[in-house]
Amino acid sequence: MATNKDVLSRGIKYLSGALPLLFIGPSVIYNAFMNSQNNWHYLVLAVGIALCITAVFLMFKGLQFIMKSLFND
Repeated sequence: MATNKDVLSRGIKYLSGALPLLFIGPSVIYNAFMNSQNNWHYLVLAVGIALCITAVFLMFKGLQFIMKSLFND
């Protein structure tokens, strides 16, 4: 059973795109809570939540592609 290297590299690219978002998203959320007196509080909070959701989605897709490459689905 051989590994499909094209699909594997695609999955690794998705995971490498999710890695910075895993650190940036919570940092933006923390910044939004620390500056709650600012008028932009809710917008910054929404951006942070969107970054975290995007990170989870990219991790899911990356792992899905890696499993697809390993088990030839």
